[in-house]
Amino acid sequence: MTPFPFSAVLFDCDGVLVDSEPITNRVLAEMLGELGWHITTEESMNTFTGKAVKDEAALIESKTGFAITAEWLKTFRARRNEALERTLKAIPNAPAAIRDIHARLKGRIACASGADRHKVELQLAKVGLLDCFEGRIFSGHEMPRSKPHPDVYLAAAEALGVDPRRCAIVEDTVTGAMAGVAAGATVFGYSTGESGHSGPGPLLSVGAVKVFSDMAELPALLSGYGLQAA
Repeated sequence: MTPFPFSAVLFDCDGVLVDSEPITNRVLAEMLGELGWHITTEESMNTFTGKAVKDEAALIESKTGFAITAEWLKTFRARRNEALERTLKAIPNAPAAIRDIHARLKGRIACASGADRHKVELQLAKVGLLDCFEGRIFSGHEMPRSKPHPDVYLAAAEALGVDPRRCAIVEDTVTGAMAGVAAGATVFGYSTGESGHSGPGPLLSVGAVKVFSDMAELPALLSGYGLQAA
């Protein structure tokens, strides 16, 4: 068997492992509507996907006149989490792909998300993937800077004891891909053409080396990539 060309694989969560963006943005659009900013779920996805809501407080205030508070964010997360618990599903073919890569790398994978830790753990547990990532979950909320800065990916690579340049990163948004490229990793873009994912062109334009549309393709795509030794 050809040696696997990466020392570790780091995954975004929302839109890569779980199909959470429509659920989260439906709740967000409802709550923004309550503040007077009436947007659709799709408009919310186009505006907020790949970004932490707390980091968009200035935009929300400019549209609503309401200064986002810790209490409002707490309510948003509670309503979001309840909706995720009810209806969240895995990205098609992601669980099998993750378990394949986990086995090939003897567990050297991590989930590095811009979301808060509770959300990430809730989602991974809901779709049956928590055991693959337990102890290797990293939240941008706990870093000095969120994506598109590389902090969360650098933290994940350091915890795994791997040079970021020897890591593959799987992302579905321009914001996340920029973070992976800034970390020095090799970024693979997942794009299905649906709302909530950045398109192939934008992903490639910020440095993704390949874009694919079916998670079933990922293990072979990674193992076949001609990575030069760093």
